[in-house]
Amino acid sequence: MKRSVLVLAAAAAMALAACGGSSATATTAAATTAAPETKTEETKAEETKAEETKAEETKAEETKAEETKAAADSDVAYIQGKGTLIVGITDFAPMDYKEGNEWIGFDADIAKKVAESLGVKAEFVEIDWDNKILELNNKSIDVVWNGMTLTPEVASSMNCTKPYCNNAQVVVLKKEDAEKYADAESMKELSFAVEAGSAGEAAAEENGFNFTAVTSQADTLLEVSAGTSDASIIDLLMAGAMVGEGTSYEQLTHTLELTTEEYVVGCRKDSDLAEYINSELKAYYDDGSLMETAKVYGVQDAIVEQ
Repeated sequence: MKRSVLVLAAAAAMALAACGGSSATATTAAATTAAPETKTEETKAEETKAEETKAEETKAEETKAEETKAAADSDVAYIQGKGTLIVGITDFAPMDYKEGNEWIGFDADIAKKVAESLGVKAEFVEIDWDNKILELNNKSIDVVWNGMTLTPEVASSMNCTKPYCNNAQVVVLKKEDAEKYADAESMKELSFAVEAGSAGEAAAEENGFNFTAVTSQADTLLEVSAGTSDASIIDLLMAGAMVGEGTSYEQLTHTLELTTEEYVVGCRKDSDLAEYINSELKAYYDDGSLMETAKVYGVQDAIVEQ
């Protein structure tokens, strides 16, 4: 009897143990089942965060690339980066000419002012006027700023500013010959000197004149003064400053106006520099400094409203 009770007690204990084991196993299984779900959610969150970080980094790289490209395409940034604005000119009073070792003149002074606004120095380089477009595209110069007439060739080959001066192409000859040649028809028997690639050369061709092309407008006056040419064709603004009473060419005078024209500043094709210069010229016109500079060189009547 006693043995039977012990056997029953042992059986009961084993049953209870079995029940307890099943519960523990179930709890462990449930925990094991829940763990992968928690881990999956954490992994997804990490992956999402990684994707967002990568997207931000990609966007930052694209923005930087765009800024780099914009800087590479910007003439303004290019000029500021190298610290100089290289201005292509010829000896052309009253726009660009030398006083001692310094280039002065209406164009030269305004170019210096624009360079200062860019935070750089203006550097003036004499060029062969016939090669001005090539010099500009080769980046030997940054801008053509030399009383340049707006022509179809210039308009198609450069990005130009708005006109800032009016001008004309005029005939220059000796005073003693002025009355003999009052019109273009009578002048066809004369030999002319013109600057190669200039509006003066275009006017000579248009009127059927016989001409020789030389390096600069100043050289055309030397030709007439020396008698190697009968007449020259130069800009009215230059003629007003260079010939007649009180000048180095008192024996010369200017007569017939062959054309009327406008002066512009020439920049590289698609350059942002032209728009920058436009904004500066507008500011100088509005504050009066453009006209003040024009009066120094006697070109105030030629200034165009900006």
